[in-house]
Amino acid sequence: MLRLALVPVFAVLIFSGADVAAVIVLMAAGASDWLDGVIARRFNQTSRLGQLLDPAADRLYIFVTLLGLAYRGFVPWWLVGLIASRDILLTALLPVLTRHGIAPWQVHLVGKAGTFALMYSFPLLLLAKFGDTFGYLCHVVGWAAALWGVALYWVSAGIYLGQMARAIRGMAA
Repeated sequence: MLRLALVPVFAVLIFSGADVAAVIVLMAAGASDWLDGVIARRFNQTSRLGQLLDPAADRLYIFVTLLGLAYRGFVPWWLVGLIASRDILLTALLPVLTRHGIAPWQVHLVGKAGTFALMYSFPLLLLAKFGDTFGYLCHVVGWAAALWGVALYWVSAGIYLGQMARAIRGMAA
């Protein structure tokens, strides 16, 4: 999976201030993810490993990007906390699912949309540093996408929590 291999490269670039190169790597990773999905759907080829690695790669990019953007002052730390706390909550609940013999939840469309909005917003927030009209547009659209992504991210958490509660209640009945 090319995206996973590019995470450390991206981390070095974003933390060192090589913003244009970081955006290019982020775009290449996104294109790789998209192409991988198209090929998998076209040829009806999915693997358990791919189902595990794809969301893991998404989380890694989200956290590395957020940490880099916050470290460099492009986004406030509360945004990092808001996004990270959702993933920490859901990860902490995985042992509860296992204890009850419930398979981890399937990725929901709302969660995918939230992840897409966040991944769309990050390069824009990085490019917002350019103080011209382009930078201003990147800032506005980037923040709109980031806030929409956070909202969808938490709505999907509610969906997952509801699924878990129904599954546990169903077992008790």
